[in-house]
Amino acid sequence: MKPKTRYTKSGCLNIAYQSFGSGSIDLVYIPGWVSNIDLMWDCPELVYFFAELGKITRVILFDKRGTGLSDRITEISTLEERMDDIRAVMDAVGCKKAVLFGHSEGGSASALFAATYPNRVISLITFGIFAKRRYAPDYPWAPSDEERQKLYDMIENNWGSAEKDLATLAPSMSKNTVFMNWLANYFRSGASPSAALVLTKMNTEVDIINILGSIKVPTLILQRTNDIDVKIEEGRFIAERIPNAKFVELEGDDHLFWIGNTSQVLKNIHEFITQESLQLYEEQLYTIGAVKIISEQRPSDNELAQLSEYVNHHRGTILLKEDAFFVAVFEGPSRAVNCGLGLIETAQRFGAEIVISVHIKECSVNESHFINSETRKLIEKILNVALPNQILVTQTVKHLLSGVGLSFKKQSKIILDPTIGEGESLFAIKDELSLKNEIVNPIPITLPSNDSFLEDVLKIIDNHLEDYYLGVELLCKQIGMSERQLQRKLKATTNKSPNQLISSVRLHRAKELLLQNEHKISEIAYQTGFSNPSYFSKSFKREFGLTPSTLQQKCNQF
Repeated sequence: MKPKTRYTKSGCLNIAYQSFGSGSIDLVYIPGWVSNIDLMWDCPELVYFFAELGKITRVILFDKRGTGLSDRITEISTLEERMDDIRAVMDAVGCKKAVLFGHSEGGSASALFAATYPNRVISLITFGIFAKRRYAPDYPWAPSDEERQKLYDMIENNWGSAEKDLATLAPSMSKNTVFMNWLANYFRSGASPSAALVLTKMNTEVDIINILGSIKVPTLILQRTNDIDVKIEEGRFIAERIPNAKFVELEGDDHLFWIGNTSQVLKNIHEFITQESLQLYEEQLYTIGAVKIISEQRPSDNELAQLSEYVNHHRGTILLKEDAFFVAVFEGPSRAVNCGLGLIETAQRFGAEIVISVHIKECSVNESHFINSETRKLIEKILNVALPNQILVTQTVKHLLSGVGLSFKKQSKIILDPTIGEGESLFAIKDELSLKNEIVNPIPITLPSNDSFLEDVLKIIDNHLEDYYLGVELLCKQIGMSERQLQRKLKATTNKSPNQLISSVRLHRAKELLLQNEHKISEIAYQTGFSNPSYFSKSFKREFGLTPSTLQQKCNQF
């Protein structure tokens, strides 16, 4: 019954996915924390659950980037990149709209996707999800910093243990040695200890509370009464903030949906899916970035055109353009902020100073082509308190930027948001890798080849894959930054050094070639920049847990 594992590209990364089922409705399962879609089929309880889902839907499974069978080139991914992975998988199977089924940590990406791309979502179903993972007076059920530190220590020192730490996820199966051994193996195969630790720390910073009210698709929230990992109050809290959401409290204490009273879980999912009809939504979330030139030195028309091109390159659309001011909408906050950092550096090279605001707003799809008066007032309020060459973001934006590799400084001034009639905290982006006015020998202004720093780096590595001497020096020259900047920025966005990233990309591209089964192992080693086939085999086994020859043998079996 196990379906064939296939791959699709999300940017430069390979995302592993499977699809199966005889239903007429598509359902995309967004897993929690870490996953491995191959090992899912070694658990009878999970196989049964999927088989039942497959009777009423076409089920689409995938491993998000950095986990399972997908490329593990980077250990860090933003919520936007996770949404990109969902869209890539949906596009790969020809899925226009789907039911999203988010579990645990997968609930954050599912919820944001539903709010941002409602016309690609039939409905949203969640099980055991949370809105944030850090204690606050208005969200007292989340773990404290001390409790999170204990989890970090467990991952670092005892990752994938079948002992008591994993038993809290599945109390009803804690005495079942076979199941607990599978669960431990599933986690170990889903991510390395360092990747699991980075993901966990990143999840600690995520907060989707402020976007819950923007979810308009039909939503079903499933939660077990005595779930130890995610409290029942968290499910109620989320359901109360999503318009017309249906909340179902189930008996039991298991955090995993495929054990315990699974018949009740399946019954609720079946009833919810079959009663929902397709809808067209006129509102969705937009990220709005505004730029104002505040210096006397104004860019020329040609330089302004370069700024506009930079915005377009980051998937931004300029809606309003005046003499020293323009507003654009972006697909998400990280693209808007990364674009803003580039705009500041570019303007500095022109000798100009700018200020930038970034906020998120729910508005009509038709309104995305213009800026109304209330939005204009909010933008002006933010820009008026910004310092030269500073990006100010709202608290909602900050909470969605986990994994971007930036830090924030809270501003003392709180502005009144006229769109909601409430005070709004502001945060300044702190990018220690920015130029900071230290431009002595300016690098010629060129657009990056992709809409993110990491995509640019990966593209450069791919283009020089066969070059054995590819290293930090060439990367710095191609990307246009110092070795120190490159080291620190890659560490922040991938948790790897430049040389580690180069090696990882080489090995993942080698794996692709091995799966095609068209070349000898030694040929693939040379094609991916390894001068010694023996060293290549050792490096490959260290990265993937098996030798190149073993992988080819498995391919030949199919």
